[in-house]
Amino acid sequence: MVAPRVAAVHWASIRPAPEVKPPVILSSPPTINRGKSLYEQVYHALRSAILTGALSPGDRLVETQLAEWLQVSRTPLREALRQLQQDGLVTADVSGGLRVTTITAADAEDLYDCRLALEALAVAGACTHATEEQLEAIAACVAKAEGAVANSHGSLSAESLLDVDYQFHHLIAEGSGNRRLVSLLDSLFDAMALLRIQTLQQNPNVLDIRLEHRQIYEAILSRDPDVAVAAISQHLRASKTRVVKEIEGHQPMAAKL
Repeated sequence: MVAPRVAAVHWASIRPAPEVKPPVILSSPPTINRGKSLYEQVYHALRSAILTGALSPGDRLVETQLAEWLQVSRTPLREALRQLQQDGLVTADVSGGLRVTTITAADAEDLYDCRLALEALAVAGACTHATEEQLEAIAACVAKAEGAVANSHGSLSAESLLDVDYQFHHLIAEGSGNRRLVSLLDSLFDAMALLRIQTLQQNPNVLDIRLEHRQIYEAILSRDPDVAVAAISQHLRASKTRVVKEIEGHQPMAAKL
């Protein structure tokens, strides 16, 4: 289920001494419908804020401020925060406070290793089972990415290009016809979204996937599983190298948080 987007919110990152910045209350809170489950609404609002980058990796989550922003009691808020911890989107720091999860280089390597195994199965299955409609949808993602540049001068923002990248890989998984495989990959995509938001904030050019996506699509279109597996494996290994290098370049700073 796709989480609702949070309207124009702003959050100041909290950094320890020597430059400690006070947390800023999020503006424009989402509408809370009192007739529906408060826990679910709070959970989806916070999840959306994290996965859209409104709450950045490392941002401190203060219960009193979040409760005031959402205009709810602490009970549904705490339930939502516990679920977000189970999802891996929120972690406890050394002081016991909660922060938006920051992905380490080791975390990134683990995520990509899992994707390498699962997406090889997905792309091989798509070569056999993808319908013409699914192939057309994959082609549309490729064309959209090729027509955009992930910077302020392009037709797509970096965040929009991230969404195109997600749709490309998700469509391939669906094209495999293996519903369990789709579910397993979806469980990785939230963590990948958090990772990509983190690395894009550091370097918007890290998501350079247009040529690689074209090669994968053409292999699927030709119904050649060996070529398709080789193409997606090369793509994911190249992406892994770029992302891990980017994280390692900022880890001395992250280690101080």
